[in-house]
Amino acid sequence: MHTTTRWYITPSLVFDMFCWINILTGDPFYVRYYAQDYEAFQERLTPEIQEALRRLKTTVKDEGQQIISALLCLYFSATADQTLDDVLRTLADSDQMYHSLRSTPYYQEERWALYTAARPDLTTIVRFLQETDFEGYWRSSVLPRIEQRVRELQEELGRFNIVVEDEAMLGASLPSDELTVYVLYYVQPHGIRVTGTRFITDVSYPAATVARIAVHEMFHPPFDQHSPDFQACLASLCADPFLARTFEGRNPDYGYNTFKGFIEESCVRALEQLVNEKFGIARSEARERWRDEDEGMHVFAACLYAAMRQEAYNTRGETFQQFLLRMVRSTLRPGTLEQTYHVSMTSPSS
Repeated sequence: MHTTTRWYITPSLVFDMFCWINILTGDPFYVRYYAQDYEAFQERLTPEIQEALRRLKTTVKDEGQQIISALLCLYFSATADQTLDDVLRTLADSDQMYHSLRSTPYYQEERWALYTAARPDLTTIVRFLQETDFEGYWRSSVLPRIEQRVRELQEELGRFNIVVEDEAMLGASLPSDELTVYVLYYVQPHGIRVTGTRFITDVSYPAATVARIAVHEMFHPPFDQHSPDFQACLASLCADPFLARTFEGRNPDYGYNTFKGFIEESCVRALEQLVNEKFGIARSEARERWRDEDEGMHVFAACLYAAMRQEAYNTRGETFQQFLLRMVRSTLRPGTLEQTYHVSMTSPSS
């Protein structure tokens, strides 16, 4: 276990470009945050580029049910790419990326197939951004704002010893006590986890939000997703009618489009809430959060958080995975979760 948190805060042209591509698809979910930027650039999109952007969105988001920026930033974080030239070389030959990703918990065959299918259109789009000097625009108009925010965050984040708190909650060590924060201009409304103890935040977010993102992202994944015990636990939860109904009715724009991802996100949010309360940076009272965030989809987070409070979580020497497995066999057993949710959302102690 570590005793400190060392912060490294930096811009990233490559990651910001992938987030900008998200906006260039014209997806209203993202354009609403950057309407002026999109309108100013839209007339420069040739028919060929518009079609490539449409196909990219169809392949990755509409059919693959992945967030374009999150997938691409995660995958390219497994490379050392710093420029658009670097990205184009990786798109031409992704073998090194593939082997690097295989050594992380984030590789999935289905996602790799999506990336492979998207490579031709992505190459067309990145080459267009290179030809229209996106890098020059970013360095002259965007980077100065990011650099100012980097200087501010270096002062503001030092008080948050997040690695120590997250390790205590997980009952396991993180790979490093260094947290790398990539500050971008085009990432709203997300925070994005990439490989290692690294994550992405937006230049507009206050320090408390950045700290919350750090707490949250370092918890992913909070369990050994390949262990037979966890797989049995997941199958058990999948049989709960309340969870199944909530998952089916979710808004896919938020990105939690596998049942495993849906449950993982709830686990992380419950853990995060406890740490944020300790730091005094929880954005709202827990029940209000479960009711409002992502259109109320994180119902398992509400149930799990209530169980953690009731059980005085983190006082019995269990890892989080051990606690989760025990709860799903008892307090949070399938068939009881709808009632548990409604009680947790009305009880004064939740």
